[in-house]
Amino acid sequence: MSFIDTSTPFGERAARRLRDETVGWLTTVRRDGLPQPSPVWFLWDGDETFRLYSQPDTQKLRNIARNPHVSLNLDGNGMGGDIVIVSGTAEVDAGAPSAAEVSDYVTKYSDGFRRLGLSAEQFAARYSVPLWLRATGLRGH
Repeated sequence: MSFIDTSTPFGERAARRLRDETVGWLTTVRRDGLPQPSPVWFLWDGDETFRLYSQPDTQKLRNIARNPHVSLNLDGNGMGGDIVIVSGTAEVDAGAPSAAEVSDYVTKYSDGFRRLGLSAEQFAARYSVPLWLRATGLRGH
């Protein structure tokens, strides 16, 4: 069962956006307590987990290793509405397949790969650290 109640208008809209949006903001917490938002590509499994990929040796990964509590925020509508915020925990999943091996991820981001001038394999080589985000809550309106 998903962490989203899709029987409500907000839940239905949040689920649609989490399926369809291509960029979210993953917010981690630095050692000094300062939140650090980073734009990310993500793939939601329709339940409670999200697959993300990171370049190695980033501040985001150091933050997650120290404090796994994160949020994934989608852009609003520019007028304070259509807010979707997923809270959860993140971890590196060293045994996960590369981005190029996840067909749903490749399908979702094929246009993004082209805009970057990369094949799925080249993207996977650059963004070689797989992450799981496990959702624990949802806020928004």
